[in-house]
Amino acid sequence: MSLDRVARERLVRALAASVIEHADELTSLDQAIGDGDHGLNMKRGFEAVLAALPGLADKSLPEMLKAIGMTLVMKVGGASGPLVGTFFMELGKALPEQPSRTDLVAATEKAIEAVKARGRSEAGQKTLLDVLVPVHAVLAGGGDAKAIAAEAVQAADRTTPMQAIRGRASFLGERSIGHMDPGSRSASLLIGAAVETLELEVNT
Repeated sequence: MSLDRVARERLVRALAASVIEHADELTSLDQAIGDGDHGLNMKRGFEAVLAALPGLADKSLPEMLKAIGMTLVMKVGGASGPLVGTFFMELGKALPEQPSRTDLVAATEKAIEAVKARGRSEAGQKTLLDVLVPVHAVLAGGGDAKAIAAEAVQAADRTTPMQAIRGRASFLGERSIGHMDPGSRSASLLIGAAVETLELEVNT
């Protein structure tokens, strides 16, 4: 997979738009079981990422991903900034400039492990890991872009009946059941935007 500068900028803009355009939805989800600031925080972070264009897209893919991660860590408040930022940074560290699918599978696994360590959490605790882990399984299993995007949406949906074990929502105990995890929803949006854009680049 080789992304030229135009393709890298298109990817950044798609990732940012997926979050910014759904900021109100993410806020509503977080108002139910969190501090109510997830949408605003993520929007602020990705607006900062957009502000780094066009220079951001001049970087190689790994360096661009690391820069996105650093921006999110610095600009996004709450738990989301460090977790999502860590994912992007570790993905950038692990990927070569022109990654194969095998490289992407391995790098994503490393990034997920870093998120687990940073958040001291595992899948099944109503966090973004409940999207990242099953999506990685589909990616590793050879799933195409549509399958990956579909799993991201379904995985976020599956957090609704879960009881939160980690994060602010865990303070609610059983009252966290019945609400989708906002971090999982934002992860599914980012994954959907990424695979749609990358599929377009691969097929053009």
